[in-house]
Amino acid sequence: MASVYSDEYQRVINALKKARKEKGITQAQLAEALGKPQSFIAKVENGERRLDVVEFVHLARLVEADVQRIINSI
Repeated sequence: MASVYSDEYQRVINALKKARKEKGITQAQLAEALGKPQSFIAKVENGERRLDVVEFVHLARLVEADVQRIINSI
C-alpha cells in the first residue's frame, strides 16, 4: 500500500491544495464545508493524514478540482 509520501499521493494532495488556493478558499472554510475541524485539512495537506476515496471526492468537488484528471495523474 502506498504511503502519504509516495509521489502519486503527493500529486493528489498537491492538486487539491492548488485548486483550493486558486479558488481562494481557506483551510478553515473548506473544513467547515466538510463539517471537520481546520486541523483536518492542515493534516491532509501536510501529509500527516491520509484521505480515503470518499473524502478525496468530497474535497475535490468542494474545490472544483477535476477528479478524473487527478486520478489520471497517478
